[in-house]
Amino acid sequence: MKKISAIILLAFMLMLCATAVYAAVAAEAAKAPTDAAHLTYFSNVQMACAIGIGIAAVGTGIGMGHGIGGACQGIARNPEASGKITVTMILGLALIESLAIYALVIVFIVLYMNPFKVV
Repeated sequence: MKKISAIILLAFMLMLCATAVYAAVAAEAAKAPTDAAHLTYFSNVQMACAIGIGIAAVGTGIGMGHGIGGACQGIARNPEASGKITVTMILGLALIESLAIYALVIVFIVLYMNPFKVV
């Protein structure tokens, strides 16, 4: 469990460091807007979106696995309570899945916004 916590903490720290790098790249691209700068920005955005939705999918998958495992153990220990446990499990899984959907919405917003568009 400590290894998983350390890996998750490391991933968050890397994401925080990556935001500073992307901000520096975006600042340089804003100074001299060329086609190469636009392509670099959009390729970085696509990579960030892919990594972001991957992390969200892994996190929700782990959460769902723990929830289903706990429900199976609860039903095995007390079969009479299987109805209540199943309802609670389904509600919890729906809430966990909503987190992945929120991450997908954020990824789509970041992916399709165009900071180089002149208004």
